[in-house]
Amino acid sequence: MNDAEMAAAGGEPSAQSGPDDLFNHFYTEVKQIEKRDSVLTSKQQIDRLLRPGSSYFNLNPFEVLQIDPEATDEELKKRFRALSILVHPDKNQDDPDRAQLAFEAVDKAYKNLLEPEQKKRAVDVIQAGREYVEHNMKEKKKQLKKDGKPQFVEDDPEMFRQAVYKQTMKLFAELEIKRKEREAKDMHERKRAREEEIETAEKAKREREWQKNFEETRDGRVDSWRSFQAGKGKAKKEKKPRSFLKPPKVKMEQRE
Repeated sequence: MNDAEMAAAGGEPSAQSGPDDLFNHFYTEVKQIEKRDSVLTSKQQIDRLLRPGSSYFNLNPFEVLQIDPEATDEELKKRFRALSILVHPDKNQDDPDRAQLAFEAVDKAYKNLLEPEQKKRAVDVIQAGREYVEHNMKEKKKQLKKDGKPQFVEDDPEMFRQAVYKQTMKLFAELEIKRKEREAKDMHERKRAREEEIETAEKAKREREWQKNFEETRDGRVDSWRSFQAGKGKAKKEKKPRSFLKPPKVKMEQRE
């Protein structure tokens, strides 16, 4: 059984599965659960929000809250209340830690959608994913027509939804990776600027201390120089004139 068959059967993809397999598996499971129970239980919601790959799946706030981008603010508010109650730690005291993480994901998604700029960004990403899939499908249809092959498979609504879902998740993931890269770069730049600032401050401090020490010892250096000069002058004054050696007097011998 391959990974696609395992996903369809509700099994886990293998360790060799790629990103597409992970998206397929997640999408298939979520849709199976939604079909089985339109109002997911607390445990099912916690499992959905914390399943492998959730750090990227949960980047789409509409997917976290399971609500359409076209939903009104009132519908969004009602959905948040219902879902936050389901996953709240107080309601899941048998699994409070995981419930807390799920609740934080729901709360973050709701707050993002309350911010007009964040909501617009999410809607734009979803729209870009849809347009990408539509473009690809048109190109595939052209190629199928050119090759004389049937095109009806490309019109399958569920296939289209799944393709849009996958592409949207990929776009959200790519944006998040770029955001983290920018954040890391900015952090590095801030650290470098801070280190330069500290080095400049230390250098200025050393220069001030050197100047202060120079000023404080100036009088002592001047006095020492004056004393030195005075000592040299005194030594010159006390210096005796140079005496030349005189030859000894020769005594005359006396004859008897």
